[in-house]
Amino acid sequence: MTRKYLVAAALLIWAAAPLSAQSVKAGIEAWQHADYAGAVAIWRPLAEKGDPDAEFNLGQAYRLGRGVPTNLAAAKTWFERAANQGHIDAQTTLGLLLFQNGEQVDGLKWLKQAAEQGEPRALLFYGTALVNGDSVTQDPILGYAYVSRAAAQGLEPAKQTLAQLDKLMPLEDRQKAVALAREKARAAPPPSSAPRKNEAKPVQTASAKVAKPPAAKPAKAKPVQTAAATPAPTAKPATAATGNWRIQLGAFSKRTSAEALYRKLSSTHALSGRTAFYVPVGPITRLQVGPFQSRAAAEAACRGIGAACFAVPAK
Repeated sequence: MTRKYLVAAALLIWAAAPLSAQSVKAGIEAWQHADYAGAVAIWRPLAEKGDPDAEFNLGQAYRLGRGVPTNLAAAKTWFERAANQGHIDAQTTLGLLLFQNGEQVDGLKWLKQAAEQGEPRALLFYGTALVNGDSVTQDPILGYAYVSRAAAQGLEPAKQTLAQLDKLMPLEDRQKAVALAREKARAAPPPSSAPRKNEAKPVQTASAKVAKPPAAKPAKAKPVQTAAATPAPTAKPATAATGNWRIQLGAFSKRTSAEALYRKLSSTHALSGRTAFYVPVGPITRLQVGPFQSRAAAEAACRGIGAACFAVPAK
């Protein structure tokens, strides 16, 4: 083969190579530079061709209203497309989105799939549902196993929930749960949305974090044990919080859903002394809480409550 044909063959091979990783990464770089419209323009054609990372990222853009108008229906559609391909971040985010909007059964279906792959937020949320019997058949032992797997991965809200369960559940049941957790961890498949070689991961700044679950309440817990699960009152700060940053906890089609989420999280230490802001954006209500002195402080609050949130400047 002549040199001319060798060059032509090389060009054909290059042209046929998948450009998904390179393009997804380019979109992430645009996103990180606040060029949200540019990121969406890169991801959309890839998502329409079925790339799960691009589908997930496009769903995040619609969920957050960055580069496109906020559209939770569109976000759900793109998350579903990625989740149906086994994308673990999409399964987790879709599950949380559905659960927070009152579709508990469908939300837990996706969270279960992500939990079976070892995703810590899904393990915590689905495990807590099993302990409490929330929209699933109650199974405290299996629930403890899931929560303990999340705690073992360092997820702080899971550690807190596990400490509550340690006070509520008999030692024999906890020992069974730990054995079950080890068995499931060994059998868990590798995450199907793990980055492929040379491929950038989906947008992390938009990834959802699990909302802190309600206090566990196994059916057989004695009255004195149930009382132990009640959170201690949170001390108020000596001075009023100030700053130009807030955290956004979600966007809801109904304001009552935003109010319900705030009531659930308002007693956490990270939100002590802060105020809820219900920001209307067309038919959507955004739940924001603040103020915080800096973006770093707002992001620390998100980590502290384990909720699906991100820092935003106060307007």
